Amino acid sequence: MLLVALATYNEIENLPSLVAAIRVQLPDADVLVVDDNSPDGTGRWCDEEAARSAWFSVIHRAGKLGLGSASWAAMRYAMERDYDQLITLDADWSHPPEALPRLVAAVENADVVVGSRYIRGGTIEGWPASRRLVSGVMNLATRVTLGLPVRDASTACRLYRVAMLKQLDFNELTATGYAYLEEIAWQLHRRGARFAEIPIAFTDRRAGASKVSFAEARGKAAVLTRLARQRLLRK
Repeated sequence: MLLVALATYNEIENLPSLVAAIRVQLPDADVLVVDDNSPDGTGRWCDEEAARSAWFSVIHRAGKLGLGSASWAAMRYAMERDYDQLITLDADWSHPPEALPRLVAAVENADVVVGSRYIRGGTIEGWPASRRLVSGVMNLATRVTLGLPVRDASTACRLYRVAMLKQLDFNELTATGYAYLEEIAWQLHRRGARFAEIPIAFTDRRAGASKVSFAEARGKAAVLTRLARQRLLRK
């Protein structure tokens, strides 16, 4: 069984069409939305979709609690309901739904499949040069300091084997913002997870406001520093 999970906050302009596109590409997959009490009606739309579609579910949270904790909630949901695989995507159309079948195909020889912007065939559309530079430098720093075997450690476009997620100790996960992506990848790598990457065309969000902020970038740097220190101590 396959579950596709989306974390949302104010994504009513993107979510309905994205969910429909996901089902076109993966008609047998279930879809879960973890919504952080969006004031724009996202949660209400999710309730309506859940009432008419057995394959759709929603988790409502009390407020804006962070992308990391939303992803942990999706992981726990997948583990508790015995899904075999979990795909995570951004809810703003940044990750192309047409890449989903290739993610599924690549998991045959991997525990984690990453939809990558930074391998041959991967592209980024709609970003200024400054943002490309910062992202590229952060990913290089992640590979060097944490030893992760992927070129794109900061993308949420991923497929996880749920059996591998069950090996995580969620008490060890502390990053609630975007840095959770590197933290989970590092914790899985420590446990022997096999990684694979497929190229994707990343496109800046179609509608709505970006959730990325200076505070998020600063928090990510702090998490990477902490993880690098832990890695050195274990060595």
